[in-house]
This record gives sequence, structure tokens and C-alpha cells, in this order.
Amino acid sequence: ICFIIIGVFICNSSCDYLDVVPDNIPTIDHAFHTRAQAQKYMYGLFSFMPDIGNMDGDPGLLGGDEIWTVDTYNNGIPYYIRIAMGEQGTIQPLANYWDSRNSKTNLRGGKALWTAMSDINIFLDNIHLPYDLESYERDIWIGQVLFLKAYLHFWLMRMYGPIPIFRESIPVSAEAEVIQRYREPIDDVVEYIVELLDQASELLPLTIEDMANEMGLPDRCIAKALKAQVLTYAASPLFNCNPDYADFTDSRKVQFFSQDKSKEKEKWQRAAIALKEAIETAHEGQHGLYDFRTDYSASALLSDSTCLAMNARGAATERWNKEIIWGNPRTNNHSLLQRMAFPQFIAAHDDGGSGLKSYSPTLQSVERFYTDHGIPIEDDNSWVGRDPMAMRTATTAHKQYISQGHRTISLHFDREPRFYGAIIFDGGTFFGNNRITQDNSSSPSYMFVTLLKKGQTSGFTNAIARSPWSGYLCKKVIHYRSSSPTTSSGYSNYAYAFPIIRLADLYLMYAEALNESKDAPDAEVYEYIDIVRKRTGLEGVVDAWSKYAVADKKSKPLSKEGMRDIIRRERLNEFAFEGVCFWDLRRWKLAEEYMNKPFLGLNFQGANEEDFYRVTELFKPSFSKKDYFWPISTNVLFSNQYLVQNPGW
Repeated sequence: ICFIIIGVFICNSSCDYLDVVPDNIPTIDHAFHTRAQAQKYMYGLFSFMPDIGNMDGDPGLLGGDEIWTVDTYNNGIPYYIRIAMGEQGTIQPLANYWDSRNSKTNLRGGKALWTAMSDINIFLDNIHLPYDLESYERDIWIGQVLFLKAYLHFWLMRMYGPIPIFRESIPVSAEAEVIQRYREPIDDVVEYIVELLDQASELLPLTIEDMANEMGLPDRCIAKALKAQVLTYAASPLFNCNPDYADFTDSRKVQFFSQDKSKEKEKWQRAAIALKEAIETAHEGQHGLYDFRTDYSASALLSDSTCLAMNARGAATERWNKEIIWGNPRTNNHSLLQRMAFPQFIAAHDDGGSGLKSYSPTLQSVERFYTDHGIPIEDDNSWVGRDPMAMRTATTAHKQYISQGHRTISLHFDREPRFYGAIIFDGGTFFGNNRITQDNSSSPSYMFVTLLKKGQTSGFTNAIARSPWSGYLCKKVIHYRSSSPTTSSGYSNYAYAFPIIRLADLYLMYAEALNESKDAPDAEVYEYIDIVRKRTGLEGVVDAWSKYAVADKKSKPLSKEGMRDIIRRERLNEFAFEGVCFWDLRRWKLAEEYMNKPFLGLNFQGANEEDFYRVTELFKPSFSKKDYFWPISTNVLFSNQYLVQNPGW
């Protein structure tokens, strides 16, 4: 048997993957003869990890309703945005992680994760062989690989629903009937993933000790967090007694989705227990919510407004900050994300060197953020009768967020700090680009102003492919130290580990699980959502709605249904543009509601105020029930008689 180890998972100070092909590893015996050879094999296993934060490897970034963009390199449509466009199919499925005949390094086709399962089992069967591997290190490596096996099963379950379970290695001489596997019921898949994570947690250290070389590899905090996330998904409407799949069975008549409603609440209770344990473990591992004032030494010179907005932006982009429980260190791939979001400040930037300027939030994602009262626009009493598209002029009171004297639409005024930390709009301020010690935006020498209207001095004047297609750009994915000089088209990228799980994610999932498992929300439910809100200066949900909401919404946080809506909206705002909302809308069974509305934006080609602020339809998506789960390719179905296709495909 010949093995080629494709990638090494090395998280050094540059936080990147290094591709290597080890010499002299033609057989299993050689691959596990020494510690060094076994380590190379293990690192090769981690190259199968989906590339979170890479637009060509992470369907969550472009597959939903948050972003609209074009391919500025090829003047076409980016690959994974085709999921949002309804181009998924059975001949060559998009993001195909099932078909082992795909090239393992072909990100756009997905990765052969079933091949990874086989290689993982070989590792677990043979890691006892290296003569010079200490037992304590062997245990850690086993824990890390068990975690990887669990995550890859979860990744596939999230995409495909019921999947085969690969518990053991398959002998090379096995008959075809042994190699071919049935899909297993969701509850069985969840139990197996949880079993793997429990085993991993027993073997893994609390935190990674060698931070220079191993950051990003799983530790106990990560394993506990993933277990809590898996159980939250298992309790969510897509997987928990979903009536849409009541008749989904295979040739054995095995029902893939249990309809036992007596266990619906029990699953939420189990998720809540796991989330509490994950939060306690994270606290023990010194994780906490990101605080820009603590992280940035010169923050005392900045306004509260800027620091609150940077709390939202920095929680996602500050390299290995304490809120990041798990991040993807492959920074070379998501550096393109920053360039596509980076704004233009001078005419020279229009050639694309500094940025590609086309990673554009849709108007609905812009509107989704709260008002400065911490509640949705449609719930806020002060917005009743207010036209969001009416023009308004910024005053001194707005100068940290909007350039003083600039005219822009009312939608950009009086919004929560997360909005200003996430959205680049015409006339908005931009903290960063090597101006990071003061924020008096009334003077251009202190903070940049983003001018997006076509034809302005600092506006977009050249290639349409390098323009903000919705009239907006995404500030949240840009680290404030990434920069482009004001004298040329150069660009310097400040790399960070793209977040996979943040502590705020656990807090809000915990609030969600508690709310679903209780008859009515109580102080414990409010506590964990209010912790996240307080970080960006928002009042608690009960106070905010009682003070500022329209009359019929003031009591919304007091009911289970009302809190369900509030927690979901909180997650959509807190994790906007991080690839999380794509999966949340699916597990809540809300994608049909969100993904059947036209993607809207401003008219970015408008040269004057009236034309620019005209709402424009970017695309009309279409989402049906079959789209909740990926199709299995027809080639796979032809080669495996035991598999059945997902409903609707």
C-alpha cells in the first residue's frame, strides 16, 4: 500500500499549512516506524480539514444571503455563490465532499473525506508502532485524530444529513459488500460523534502549550465546544423530529429521522448540559470575550464608539485572541477575503493592487443589524415613520462612525456598534490602514473615510469587477493592521486565524438551548445573551425591548417564542460574515424564508446621490426543501447499491 502525505498541519508564527511529500514512506510499517514519520502521517490527516474562511473551501461564506460578489480574477461568478444561486445538482454537486473520486486538493470540488476516514483508522490502528514515541504524546495524538474523525463526520452530517459511520479500518482484501456502507440514522450518527469527542476530551490537554508551533490543533476546550455544537444541531428543527423527513428511509426501511416527539425537549436539555460544560472548560482554559481596550495598548486614546465597534470586528480578526476557542490557521487562503473587502482610498488603489473591492454585504444583511437601542429596526419605536432611505447629514455627534458633514441615508445613522464594525458604507469611517492611534474623524489626518459612489475623487472609477456590487463592503473580515499606502497601489495583509468557534457562540447557543428546554425564559436565559450584548454596549434584552420597542413588542423577551426570535437575530448579527449564519438558517429550517427573497443592494454605478441610493435587485434566489441537504452525486449512487439519494434530488 502506497501512501502520499499531502499536507502538514503546522501552526507556527505564520499560522499556515506547509505542503510536504515525506521521503521513504512506501508502506504502513515505514509510515509508523518512528515518531517523526508517524507525525508526518498525522499532519497529513489534518490537511483533509475543510478550509474555513476560504471562499473556495467554505460554502458558509458565499452560499447564503449575506454577501454578493463577482470573481475579480476571472470576471465570473465565484464558485460557492452558485449554491445561493440555486445551481446545486446531482451530476457534479457543488462543494462535493462525498465523492472520493474528487481530487483531494481540489477545493472547489470538495475533499475526499471518506478517504480521510480510512486514513484516520489506519493511524489509530498503528500509532502504537513507533518505538521512540512517548506514551503521553501518543495519547495526545490519538485524542487529536479522534477529534478530527468526529469533526469530519459532523461536517458531512451537516451537509448531507444521515451518513455512513466509519468505525473501523477496511482491509484491502475486503469484498465490495464490506466496503459499501448504508447511511445511518441521524441520532446514531450524533451518538457516534459524541462518543469520539468524549474519548478525545479524556486524552487532550486543556489548552495547547506549544503556542508557537501547534495553535489550531485540537485541545480539550475545542473538543468540548464541538460536542456542545453537535448536540445543539441535533436538537434543532432540521434534525430533531423533522416531519419533512418522516418517510425518509433506505432499502432496509430504516427511518433516518426519528419522529419521537417525547425526546424533543430532552435533546435540548442534553445540549444545554454540554454547553454549560464547554463554557466552564473554556473559562478554565482562560478563554473570555474579546475586549479591544485590553488588547490594544493605545486604546485609551480612542473614543468609546470606536472601541465598541472594534470589539465586534476584533473578536473575529484579532489573531488568536482569548475569545477564539478554535480557529483555522491557514491564513494564505483567507487573505484574499481581506483584499476583496478592502476599500479604496486613493485613485491608485483602483488597479486592484490594494484590494479587489467586491466582497459586498447585501442590503438585507445591512438592515438586519440592530438600532443603537439594541433592537431590530422594525421593533424600534423611534424608527416608526422614519424612511431609512431618506438623506441625512452627519454632525459632530456622528463623527466616529460617519464623516462629519457627509450626506448619506438614514439607514446608516443610529445603528448598533456591530453594524459600524462590520459594514463599510459611503461616508463611513474606517479605523485602520496604519492610522490607529486617534479617531477624530472630523480631520482626515486621523481616520479614513470610505467614499463608494462612482465618480468621486476617492471612489471606484475603473473596472466594474472591482466595485462594491451592493454599494457596501465588509469591514468585519479586515484586520485593522492590514493596510494599503496612500501613495501607491501596494497592499500589506495582516494574517489571522479565521474563527471556527468563538466563546460568544457557546454563550448564545447556551441561551438558545436553555430557552428551548424551559417552559418560559428566565434570568439564566437572559444572562448569557446579555453578556454578549454588553460587550458592544447594548442593554439587556428585557430592558431594551421594554424601553424602546413599539407597544406590541415590549413584552417580546418574556415569552419562549419571542426569545427564540431574539436569540436567532442576535446570532445573525453577532456572527455575520463568519460563515455561521449559513448553517444556522438551515438548522432552524428558516433558509426557505431568507433564501427566497431577492438579494438587494444600492446602485453602485450611480454617479450621483439620487442614482447611488436607488435600491437595486442583485439576484432572485430560489430555495426549496431539497436544498437543506446536499445531493449525493449520481456516480456514487451507481457505484454503491446501499445508498439512497436525499429527498427531492
